Amino acid sequence: MAKKLMKGCEAIGEAAVRAGCKLFFGYPITPQNEIPEYLSHRLPQVGGTFVQAESEVAASNMIYGAAGAGERVFTSSSSPGISLMAEALSYLAGSELPVVIVNIMRAGPGLGGILPSQADYFQATKGGGHGDYRCPVLAPWSVQEAADLVQDAFDLADYYRSPVLLLGDGLIGQMMEPVEFHEDRKPLKDLSRKDWACTGWRRDGSRPRAIVNSLYLDADTLEQHNVDLTAKFDAMRANEIRVQGRFLEQDYDLLVVAYGTVARVCLTAIEELRAQGLKVGLIRPVTLFPFPYQAVAQAAAKAKAVLVVELSTGQMLEDVQLAVQGRVPVHFHGRTGGHLVTPEEAGQRIRAVLDGKSQEVRHG
Repeated sequence: MAKKLMKGCEAIGEAAVRAGCKLFFGYPITPQNEIPEYLSHRLPQVGGTFVQAESEVAASNMIYGAAGAGERVFTSSSSPGISLMAEALSYLAGSELPVVIVNIMRAGPGLGGILPSQADYFQATKGGGHGDYRCPVLAPWSVQEAADLVQDAFDLADYYRSPVLLLGDGLIGQMMEPVEFHEDRKPLKDLSRKDWACTGWRRDGSRPRAIVNSLYLDADTLEQHNVDLTAKFDAMRANEIRVQGRFLEQDYDLLVVAYGTVARVCLTAIEELRAQGLKVGLIRPVTLFPFPYQAVAQAAAKAKAVLVVELSTGQMLEDVQLAVQGRVPVHFHGRTGGHLVTPEEAGQRIRAVLDGKSQEVRHG
């Protein structure tokens, strides 16, 4: 298929359709409104159903029901809307239901503003809802990668029977880039039949009753459930880490760590600085959970310092510090309020670190 110029939100919606998703339940909130808008007319074309729920709370419980019936389903929202889905997200994880949830982040906290942000990193990777659970979190840096990762997310959700989050800042959702969808795409995993789904039963036992549940009143039963879930999260850590690097095979004095569109901005700055003789490398986590601790640690071991760049006050920064474990100084540069990091700004901060004019960030 030829490439098509698409807005990020529209590409995400089309990718979901091509992944076999025919059900969307959601509620409008900027800057992801183009996802439901696109699907409101696209899903009926493929025999699907679009429902604008009365709230994010309602939408998050609708996807619970659809997933429980074995259907591919997803929803999208933005920061405060995802907060309203937190309880259902824990229920989905506890009931082991596969859904895809897209968060096109806006600036916060509170109502904040509609401009881009990366301040939902903690929400996505360290919790979001109550209890012991984790969800795979994918972070694209381009519209093409957003489309690709959405399709991967549905496969991962089905394979692990887990919610999967796609985390993009507002820029990903609103910018337009060429996108190509491959008709011959193969599933990311070998996916089994959804025999666990609640699709009916027979009294004669030829079709057993299926039960979807996250309530376990017996302490021993609940503990075993948590042990089983933890084994699944450990499998994610062992098998699903995605990370990309630039210039890591060459010498570098400074390692820049960034994700999403910020990583693209940093790459532009790094390419310009390397052309001027400065030695800088880049590592980009594509999975925020599982986080590529080992890859970051190995890359940092070759550097004299590390610089983390985010559209937040420093959230991924903490995971980078855990990876580095104090072996090299870690510096930070962040913007908030909807301000973007520019290549010039990133370049200036990189120079400041290399020139010894930046202060190391310490926690604890």
